[in-house]
Amino acid sequence: MKFSYYPGCTLKTKAQKLEKYGLDSAEVLGIDLIEQKEWQCCGAVYPLASNEIATRLSAVRSLVDAHTEKRKLVTICTACHHVLKRTNEDLKIDENFRKKANNYLELKNTYSGEGEVIHYLEMLKNEFGFDKLKEKVVNPLNRKIGAYYGCMLLKPHKQMQVDDPENPTIIEEFIEALGGTPVVYPYRNECCGAYLAVNNKELTEKMSNNIIASAIENNAMELVTACPLCKYNLELKNELPIKYFTEILAEALGIEEIIG
Repeated sequence: MKFSYYPGCTLKTKAQKLEKYGLDSAEVLGIDLIEQKEWQCCGAVYPLASNEIATRLSAVRSLVDAHTEKRKLVTICTACHHVLKRTNEDLKIDENFRKKANNYLELKNTYSGEGEVIHYLEMLKNEFGFDKLKEKVVNPLNRKIGAYYGCMLLKPHKQMQVDDPENPTIIEEFIEALGGTPVVYPYRNECCGAYLAVNNKELTEKMSNNIIASAIENNAMELVTACPLCKYNLELKNELPIKYFTEILAEALGIEEIIG
């Protein structure tokens, strides 16, 4: 089972745990994630201006590379996944962007979004299978864990197509496969404040505190997320352990060096 793998910048710097445990777990599961040799920063934020071409070109390069290798493109970071997937959708429907991107990159064969971008969680569910994952667990989690989705993994639904944006279940199913008890709480897909942390820390703290309070009220012992920025914001309150989903995956698979 081979996939092209796009890591992104944050996983090589501030979110190394997210990548390390994801790659270690994939190796244990027999999944071959082949890191792209010449990947570049995706831009982190998807540009809303339809005439903004340059900031999406690095995403196009990775999409073309994966398609050329005839492999699906896997990402772990939700921000990278968001940019790559929406850019791929743009190439399908926006003729102006498609033409300019292909011309700028001097592609011999026109790329029109034929490839597929999937999140690591989608890979586990749809390609590997949660039932099969359950069989690989050697250290069942046996505790109450809340999923925190945030915004970028699920929205906009028309483009992302990962799960129901209002009532998602993919991370809860993932937790169950690892032997944990998923905690469903009202704020699990509400925004944590995201990039407002840069210029409005007070508002970000308020939004993140609502999420933490909601999780605690529903008896969650910890939260898991796939977004480095969400993890940073949620940790500001320091009332509940916040982990990357790959950390609990590695723990359940019995991978060493897991920090509790």
